[in-house]
Amino acid sequence: MSQQSGGLVEASYPANSSCHLSRSSRFLMVVLAKCIARCFLVGGAAALAGCASYERLPLDKESRLVARASELEGAGGKRITLAALDRLVVLNNPDLRAARAKLGIGAAQVMQAGILPNPQVAVTYPFVIAGPGVTQNVKSILLLRTKGEAAQNAASEISATLLWQEWQTIGKARLLFVDIVSGERAKKLIVQSRKFLQERFDLTSTAISQGNATLATLSPDLVAVGDIQKTYDDLERLQLSRRYQLNALLGLAPGAELTLVPSANVARIDPAAIRSQVSTLADRRPDLIALQYGYRSEDAKVREAILSQFPNLSVGLVSVGTGNTANTLTFGPQLTIDLPIFDRNQGGIAVEQATREQLYREFNARISAATGEIGALLSEQALLSRQLADLEPRLKEARTIAEKTEAVFKQGTFDERAYVDIEVARLAREREKVGLQQALLEGQVGLATLVGAGTPQVAIQPEAPPADPLGVFREVVR
Repeated sequence: MSQQSGGLVEASYPANSSCHLSRSSRFLMVVLAKCIARCFLVGGAAALAGCASYERLPLDKESRLVARASELEGAGGKRITLAALDRLVVLNNPDLRAARAKLGIGAAQVMQAGILPNPQVAVTYPFVIAGPGVTQNVKSILLLRTKGEAAQNAASEISATLLWQEWQTIGKARLLFVDIVSGERAKKLIVQSRKFLQERFDLTSTAISQGNATLATLSPDLVAVGDIQKTYDDLERLQLSRRYQLNALLGLAPGAELTLVPSANVARIDPAAIRSQVSTLADRRPDLIALQYGYRSEDAKVREAILSQFPNLSVGLVSVGTGNTANTLTFGPQLTIDLPIFDRNQGGIAVEQATREQLYREFNARISAATGEIGALLSEQALLSRQLADLEPRLKEARTIAEKTEAVFKQGTFDERAYVDIEVARLAREREKVGLQQALLEGQVGLATLVGAGTPQVAIQPEAPPADPLGVFREVVR
């Protein structure tokens, strides 16, 4: 005799054959368990056949610094221009090579977010209370799209962050290039000044030894020679440090020689064009795009946390044997649900909402800081341009006086001390011009980095409608 009740199918037998029928119930349950076990073994074997295998990856303990500039990837020759520097940095910088491995992490997280949890198979033997069954967590299905959205935005954030890291590294290399080239120009001028001062010091020393001058005459020359030598030594140490830093950015050994080709002139900038680009900064600069993707990812996590407050729900198909006395074998659905009395994921929701708020404020702070820095650099560029323009006539005057003085001095009709003072003054103005041009170039490098001028075109993708499987979300505009 059989009957249906509440979705369960029950098989019952007369009481006078309880012993025989109890063994029949056990037999049916054993057969069902064997079938599930076979399916489990077959599925497990198939899963194992497609499983990843372990492959050991020992650490590389050898330095991979390149000994010569010509061995750099993408190097077209021994001489490096400012235009060629960008490509060399992107291809050879060790930190950027390591950072690119994060792209694989983002892709793996997207893959994992799109995978449902495996169904659970429960088998007990002997079957006193429960037989075999299969269950699946329903909430994991509800969270699937939200998890995928968070992972996809996180992967896009990693890509934009890597691009910004590349751009910042290029900016550092450009700045070092400008400083090294300008430093070499300044060093040549310092060497000329030192030559003039040293020759005057030697002449004065000879005059003292011959009794034609006093020690008081030598004192200013001694101070001047000491000062110019200290200036030269300081610049030489600074240049060495700059070269080591640039070599490190290129993956070169510290002692590798790098021949840099200086730019012809300082290019002019268009302040109006740069200010017009500030309004679209959030749509072009990689770090701001990365922050937007990060905010989207965190917003998806907030929605995931809200959905997670709903009870865990598992459904499945199970078989139940009630023992030797009831002579009944029952099959039907199983429903397991958590009672959200104490834990409704309040803490998880609060954490994700606070994190989203922090990213919201960080994005606005980053835009404000970038706008302020761009404005400050533009003002500094205007000031440096005025100072350079004011210096030009004074430098021209100093050059003219030095040329006339040199001609008279060679004729032997001009005082040697006055002649050296004029030459040193001219060289000081030459160094002042080099310093102003260096500051202008440094500012332009900074502006290019802040504005994102020259970066590969990166456009943030339009935001898709949020995954809302239960229709519980609403948008609030501040």
